[in-house]
Amino acid sequence: GVSAAIVPDIRPHRRARKPGFDARLRYGDPMSLDRALAAMDRALGSGRVVTDPDVLEAVSHDESDVPRRRADAYVEARSEQDVQHVLRIANAHRVPVTARAGGTGRVGAAVPVAGGVVLGMTGMDQLLGLERDDQVAFVQPGMITGRFGAEAEAAGLFYPPDPNSLESCCLGGNVALDAGGPRAFKYGVTRNYVLGMRAVLADGTAVALGRRTPKGVTGYDLVGTIVGSEGTLAVITELTMKLVARPEAVGTLLAFFADDSAIARAVSALGSARLVPRCLELLDGIALELVRSDAGLDVPAGARAMLLVELDGDDAALPAAVERAGSALADCGALEVLVARHGGERERLWSARRKLSRTLRTVRRHKISEDVVVPRSRLADLLAHCRALADRTGLLVPTYGHAGDGNLPVNFLWDTDDEKRLVDEAVESLFRAVIEMSGTLSGEHGIGLAKAPYLGLEQAPEVIALGERVKRTFDPNGILNPGKIFPTGRRHGAC
Repeated sequence: GVSAAIVPDIRPHRRARKPGFDARLRYGDPMSLDRALAAMDRALGSGRVVTDPDVLEAVSHDESDVPRRRADAYVEARSEQDVQHVLRIANAHRVPVTARAGGTGRVGAAVPVAGGVVLGMTGMDQLLGLERDDQVAFVQPGMITGRFGAEAEAAGLFYPPDPNSLESCCLGGNVALDAGGPRAFKYGVTRNYVLGMRAVLADGTAVALGRRTPKGVTGYDLVGTIVGSEGTLAVITELTMKLVARPEAVGTLLAFFADDSAIARAVSALGSARLVPRCLELLDGIALELVRSDAGLDVPAGARAMLLVELDGDDAALPAAVERAGSALADCGALEVLVARHGGERERLWSARRKLSRTLRTVRRHKISEDVVVPRSRLADLLAHCRALADRTGLLVPTYGHAGDGNLPVNFLWDTDDEKRLVDEAVESLFRAVIEMSGTLSGEHGIGLAKAPYLGLEQAPEVIALGERVKRTFDPNGILNPGKIFPTGRRHGAC
């Protein structure tokens, strides 16, 4: 058999080391992997099991800074039966399997740290059906999220979750990490739209879970258990997704403030005006300064923070709502409020926000983003802590994100290896502060490898142990995406 990856046991009271894995993985039987790959080749058809080094390198990483790791083989699934074959054989030979969709994750969840097989899901990318009256769609996990949203809108419906990588990420990955996006404030995150699924368990058994109706309470919520489980419990092969009515109109405003402490007041003021924006996106002073020359906007002198507000609703009611929003922002001290009058202007106002992540990658050699969440009432405290971190460490710490639900990606930018120690210390300081503010360590990116060492800051040992027992129930031999989420050095499936 195969021993799973060993994640460093980093206790909360110790300074966290760079997340990683033990590369000294041992196969109990060196022939086991070869036998498994040969059996997969026979079951799937000759040539389906790929060992080309260039292909393995391409699937050895995601968009995090977790070290790359090449798997031993890559298989692209084309059907549920393919997934069953791969998992049944892998489980019998104790070979790790890491399911992979778009590979756009930020925490190393798709990095095959234990070697074995990467099971690609992008070959299963079809919309299987869309029922307008019931507002439900049936879709395969490899479908690009942006394409799915476009298909829904063409039918007069709306799929609200909109992660920043929606033009390249896949629905299966969104479900595995419970992705969100700017519209989560009003509409919720991915898990709010997953009614049911078909999935394949570690031993190759295919199961149908959940329902297709808006309501339903029968037994345990196994769909909710698998959503956000990062491919450690099962491999999803089909999704039943809830849709909503498409809004008739959208209105977008951009407000500039003299300091970011005004952002929390502005968010509160919008609520007092009986407004529920679908998006409330902020840029702090550092982030705004970095995109000032690349934003395509006339940023007023003295602006040190920006808030993008987007409303949607009925054609008749929206203009009055936009006017109330503008008045609320002005009353909170906005230096200037811009309002989009048509789709082209709306796109221009959004350009600053969409360019931000790409722009930040050009400022320094290295970048990590920690998508922490705090209660909205603590937004000002979080921003103040980020400023203090930047002052104390000398690092560049731009912060931006979803002000409406308190989910802010805090970015750490640096150039030299010597600065990495400061980054590690700053990240742990950030995490501790977030927990003290009654927040959480991950809003929409998951835990994966990068945040596994810090899980004990938020969850008690008893809770972590309970999660590990759930993992063993679904996957007794520990073949599904081993080494992820849990911070212990335990090895599942060693034989």
